[in-house]
Amino acid sequence: MEKADTPLAQVRSNIALVCKRARRDPGEVTLVAVSKRHEAAAIKPLLLEGHRHFGENRVQEAQEKWPALREAHPGVQLHLVGQLQSNKAEDAAALFDVIHSLDRPSLVKALAKAFDKTGRQVPCFVQVDVGDEPQKGGCPVGELSALIKEARDAEIPLAGLMCLPPAEIEPAPFFAFLDKLARDHGLEGRSMGMSGDYETAIMLGATHVRVGTALFGERPS
Repeated sequence: MEKADTPLAQVRSNIALVCKRARRDPGEVTLVAVSKRHEAAAIKPLLLEGHRHFGENRVQEAQEKWPALREAHPGVQLHLVGQLQSNKAEDAAALFDVIHSLDRPSLVKALAKAFDKTGRQVPCFVQVDVGDEPQKGGCPVGELSALIKEARDAEIPLAGLMCLPPAEIEPAPFFAFLDKLARDHGLEGRSMGMSGDYETAIMLGATHVRVGTALFGERPS
């Protein structure tokens, strides 16, 4: 049961307010609570409030935390929001329900093989390097069409596009750019927006917002 004064209730209220301004249905926006580096004790209050979409950055950390939490709280949808190494593709396919970081041809091949082996078809967002920051991961914009074609040819279910705008720069132009890229490629989902800018992302078409600090506080170092 959601309590009126919790961080989760506040974020949900903010999302509803922004959706009203944008003339959008709040049901169109999935709040992914990014629980990376947070222990089970910090996650359980959100589960008890009924929240079920959570994001993790690392496969190994998720493997350690989530089996027990899922057993106690059915219905969890687990999102991989960090970069994925190709050699972890099979583990990711077995554990996660959505992958937000498909960004290169070698990962397309690894995931296609993993999906065949595990018998799971996990929806994937293609991560786009909208700010031309190769250190962050993400497919370069000029290579996006080819990567999407390769993923579709491999029968990988594409949920949409994902981006991480450059830090300390107004994010709105990058969100608008990702929205246009998604429309140009006939993709429904836009995974964009975090604790500091999710309201802006929703105004510009986000379907999934990845919120950590606003829900859990600062991450343990």
